[in-house]
Amino acid sequence: MRIAIATDAWAPQVNGVVRTLEMTVKLLRERGHDVIVISPDQFRTLPCPGYGEIRLALAPRFGLRKKLGEFRPDIVHISTEGPIGWSTRRWCLSNDVPFTTAFHTRFPDYASVRTGLSPDYFWPVMRRFHAPSRAVLSATPRLSDELAGRGITHTRPWTRGIDTAIFKPGLDPHPTLANLPRPILLSVGRVAIEKNLESFLDAHVEGTKVVVGDGPALEELRARYPAATFTGSLSGSELAQAYAAADAFVFPSKTDTFGLVMIEALACGVPVAGYPVPGPLDIIGANGLGPTDELGDAVGAVSDLLQQAILDALRCDRKTAAEYGARFTWDNAADQFIFALDNAWGMALKAA
Repeated sequence: MRIAIATDAWAPQVNGVVRTLEMTVKLLRERGHDVIVISPDQFRTLPCPGYGEIRLALAPRFGLRKKLGEFRPDIVHISTEGPIGWSTRRWCLSNDVPFTTAFHTRFPDYASVRTGLSPDYFWPVMRRFHAPSRAVLSATPRLSDELAGRGITHTRPWTRGIDTAIFKPGLDPHPTLANLPRPILLSVGRVAIEKNLESFLDAHVEGTKVVVGDGPALEELRARYPAATFTGSLSGSELAQAYAAADAFVFPSKTDTFGLVMIEALACGVPVAGYPVPGPLDIIGANGLGPTDELGDAVGAVSDLLQQAILDALRCDRKTAAEYGARFTWDNAADQFIFALDNAWGMALKAA
């Protein structure tokens, strides 16, 4: 297939959406598909309000039309609901080109945190954006059910994976963290208000709290929590070494749709602690035994009291965690992505 992928999230951003797309594009090309990526670095940009490190394409419509017109895709995948996403959606509808979308980020919840308005206020925009999509790709069954309850019913599964050559057990700990007082409690992700990091940093537990990541709240949290260690952003083997140094991984977010960092931590043999919300429930499950209680030993814990989840996670088996994390492969994720797009393209051909 000739596949165009349109996204408002791309390098140099460091987040789960970008990592997912980068690996998907790599595997699509390795499997013989012709792929073009439409991303912000191809346009003039301006900083996203409240997220200065994220650059949004400024008026991408005309350049985007030229790129897509020249490429002539069989199908388009729109990854995000930003300026590039909306412009690509308009082009597809105008040119009768089938497209799929993905629901990576709970923008209604993010907007609610920042504005004080109910998430319900923002959901009509999401429904409008995704309505003409041939399929909305969703990371978990729980998320698909949630979307259905919001009027977005045409979902297809698209899980996530990890690079098992990088994220694996038995690695040397990152030198910055190796000699910190234990237990070492690690959280990785964007340092922003919607990630709920304060609940982690305020938890009354022994040991050292470590935050890996960058974002608009970084300097404020550094000042408020001098006892915690903030490393800034890490990636690749350095990130894997940070996981290796940890005794437990803490995922305090209540707004993520999946949480790629959780399976990276698990693959490195680090048990996960979180709240009983989508994301942790979809990965480690209500009892820490996986979402269907299929594991023999717990790989993490969830609790409405994050402190309790952390204490429980510290008692979990690292070997089982590593074996479970290694199940999440990018090849499986790519299989689901290709199946969804191939099915949508085939349906469009039959309807033509």
